[in-house]
Amino acid sequence: MEPVLQVALDLMHLKRSVEIAHESVDGGADWIEIGTPLIKSEGAEPIRIMRKEFPGRKIVADTKTMDVGSFEVEIAAKAGADIVTVMGLADDSTITEAVMAARKYGAEIMVDMLNVAGVVERSKAVEKLGVSYICLHMGIDRQMRGEEAPVDVLRKVVSSVSLPVAAAGGITAETVRGYVEAGASVIIVGGGIIKTKDITDAARNMKKAMAGSEIRSDLAKKYGEADLFEAFSRVSTPNISDAYHKQGIVKGLTAHLNPGQRLVGRALTVQTANGDWAKPVEAIDRAKDGDVIVIDVGGGDVAVWGELASESAMVVGVRGVVIDGAIRDIDDIKASGFPSFSRHVVPNAGEPKGYGGIGIEVTIGGQAVRTGDWIIGDENGLIVVPKEKAVEVANRSLDVRERENRTREEIRRGSTLSKVNELAKWEPVR
Repeated sequence: MEPVLQVALDLMHLKRSVEIAHESVDGGADWIEIGTPLIKSEGAEPIRIMRKEFPGRKIVADTKTMDVGSFEVEIAAKAGADIVTVMGLADDSTITEAVMAARKYGAEIMVDMLNVAGVVERSKAVEKLGVSYICLHMGIDRQMRGEEAPVDVLRKVVSSVSLPVAAAGGITAETVRGYVEAGASVIIVGGGIIKTKDITDAARNMKKAMAGSEIRSDLAKKYGEADLFEAFSRVSTPNISDAYHKQGIVKGLTAHLNPGQRLVGRALTVQTANGDWAKPVEAIDRAKDGDVIVIDVGGGDVAVWGELASESAMVVGVRGVVIDGAIRDIDDIKASGFPSFSRHVVPNAGEPKGYGGIGIEVTIGGQAVRTGDWIIGDENGLIVVPKEKAVEVANRSLDVRERENRTREEIRRGSTLSKVNELAKWEPVR
């Protein structure tokens, strides 16, 4: 079959989903998926509504059925679904029952291979059970960890079964052609379309990219370890706070930044005594390009850093300094463009005595920091992200930013924040 574009409406609000679906279809989307979050929040009603709104499009109900296959397929098919998803992890009897119910009610079954070990063999097995499609799916949580897209596995599945194979999970306009060339018959895209300001244009570009056009876009891009500086530079500390569940917040330090300036880099930690600037200055000689020198002075009020230290740090590529203590020469430091955060700004410095250490774990504003952890700061504040969590936090922060951009666009069109999020409807039930 000629590759088709399936837009995944992975949203919780029905009204927004209908608007986004219309814009997607205007851009050329072929199939409309009622995403699992939408089904969980609104039940079968979105299927009924999309069926009425789009009589000429295939409607996919992403129920992700794991049990009682016949019953769940009956619900979705009667509501108007053309295709219903069942998990490849489900028992064979569940898939068989789903297939029988689909035949009875005029629908088809797509088996989702999310988290299936041995995808090729399982695909062969479910084909024998009478399903209509296989879906090779990389889940969002795996995408956020920066895992590579399983295009090689897709090729193996395509060559091993006679069914159309769908591909889902982090597909963008820049990467989609690889999936088409690997043999995917159905391209399933969620964030790469539904998080954009201009959804119609995004869908149109996706179709162009599927046909071979080269489309450049950072939307829904996932970053790995080597690209974290770029990733964290694209988000704000509020984005990170939302994505990281309010963890990592450094308290009590003041930003000394020029308007719009950000601090991003890996920590090189220093511990010293109040006023003792020996180890902070020595750390400059150990620093690498992209480091942020993080100094634990226990909140001391005598400066351990100044303008000359900042000039030295810039020479070796240090991106900024964070001090749970005092800094001086702040006017000259800001004029030089060197980002800094501190608890105090004072005129007086101490003496270089050499107490403390470099590269050891320190505490800054109530947060533990190790060398190699990520430090991100802006005019909103400062956040520490542990190095082992940095890839996932960065990707989730970008997702927050992109979803906010879509919300902002809907507000600009005349809605309000409350209306977009249907706050009155979704307030917790006490």
